[in-house]
Amino acid sequence: MTMQPTRVPVDLAKAYRLLNHGPTVMVSSVHAGKANVMSAAWSMPLDFAPPKVAVVIDKSTFTRGLIEASGAFVLAVPSRELAALTLAVGSESGREIDKFAAHGIAWAPGEHTGAPLIDGCLAWLECRLIPEPHIQQAYDLFLGEVVGAWADPAVFTDGHWHMEEGGKRSIHYVAGGHFMETGAAFEVTKLG
Repeated sequence: MTMQPTRVPVDLAKAYRLLNHGPTVMVSSVHAGKANVMSAAWSMPLDFAPPKVAVVIDKSTFTRGLIEASGAFVLAVPSRELAALTLAVGSESGREIDKFAAHGIAWAPGEHTGAPLIDGCLAWLECRLIPEPHIQQAYDLFLGEVVGAWADPAVFTDGHWHMEEGGKRSIHYVAGGHFMETGAAFEVTKLG
């Protein structure tokens, strides 16, 4: 469980920027001494103040039960270096194995919820569950209020991503074990 983080706090007013580009995330939670992590391709920011997020978590997942019981979760943004781990934790059940032990995943408890902050990620959003039983049951959609946010200063500072060519970049899951990396950033001047 030890983690020597390379992370700096992100102003909650800018926390939405950690997910705004649509990366695949790892979702972690802990309850009653049991921790788990899974992958999710469908997550997004929802609001600015207070910052909120949405993530789809299937009824069959062990993580979902932990989130419902604890009322908290973390969305972590992995890079290409963690793609194999991202695929593994998204393909295995926490009911059958301890993914942290099986994969040697280092983590630290979140400051606000205790949910696992996975070592080596590019960003972390620590969230308190906003209970919405109808949409959770009908659509597997979970909402969370972001209560803490951090980023690796090598790729995110002053409220902006700066993923350089050859450096760490977030990943996007396509299907069948295929990922894409976030591409080069560019700016556009408004018309008129």
